[in-house]
Formats: sequence, structure tokens, C-alpha cells
Amino acid sequence: MTIDIRMIRDRLPDDIADLESEARREGYSHIARLIDDWSAGAVRFERDGERLLGAYVDEAIVGVGGVTIEAAMPGALRMRRFYISPTMRGRGIGRMLALALLDHARSCCSIVTVHAGNADAAKFWESLGFQATGPDGHTHRLDLPRPGERDDPAVKDSRR
Repeated sequence: MTIDIRMIRDRLPDDIADLESEARREGYSHIARLIDDWSAGAVRFERDGERLLGAYVDEAIVGVGGVTIEAAMPGALRMRRFYISPTMRGRGIGRMLALALLDHARSCCSIVTVHAGNADAAKFWESLGFQATGPDGHTHRLDLPRPGERDDPAVKDSRR
């Protein structure tokens, strides 16, 4: 199985409707909102720092996720519309997709937030380093190191 993470730009993939159907069967409406917002031109993940990625297996989209500007928090992005097909979960696809988005986020912001919709989602985001936060529109936050901080022992020591 080859997993390919691709940027989604000018139009949504035709088979995103399959993901939307799966999400709806699970009781989630965020992929339908993605499609509706995209169709209306309301959210296209095209502002500076924003990005929408798709995860593909054998040319079929099996997951999607994006980051948008977090309007209430300067210098922050928010994970949005993150969904992996139930048949593809547990194979590392969600982690690959999230890490690709976080890698992008490091180039333009210092904080990423997410609203984990359930306990399993919370565990997933926490496994990536997100910390639970209070009720301010998101459930978790990840403070990204500035370039060079990760390997600088002086910075690590100053955070203790």
C-alpha cells in the first residue's frame, strides 16, 4: 500500500463525496461543511499559511485535513476538516497527514489548535504533542518551536 499526501488546490477531488458519506454515517458533518464551504467560496484554504491536504491510497482519497488561520489567536493556525476513512484507520495515514500539516505550519506560525470531537481524537492529537486547553473554541493546542529551538540545549534548559 502506497500512501501519497497531496495538496488540494483548485478543486476538491471528485471522490471526496465518498469520504463525506462515510463521515455522515459516523455522525460527522464536517466533511459536508468542507464541501459546502468550498462550493460557496467561503473557505478555500488559500490565505497565507492555509493548506488543505488529501491522503491517497491507490489514487483514491482516503483522508483529508487542513489548516486555516485561527482568527482569535494571532500567529496561530487551526486544524480543520480532519477525517480518515474508517477502513484506513490504524495504518498511520492520519499521523502522516497531521505531520505533513504540522511541517507546513512550522514555516508560518508558532501555534496550532484543534477541536478534538471525541476521546479517540483527543488521544490522537495528544500523541502528536498537543496539550488539552480550556473551553475557548478549541480543545488542544501545540506550541511549535521556532527554527533552531529544537536542538538548542540552552533553549530547552530555559523552559524547565
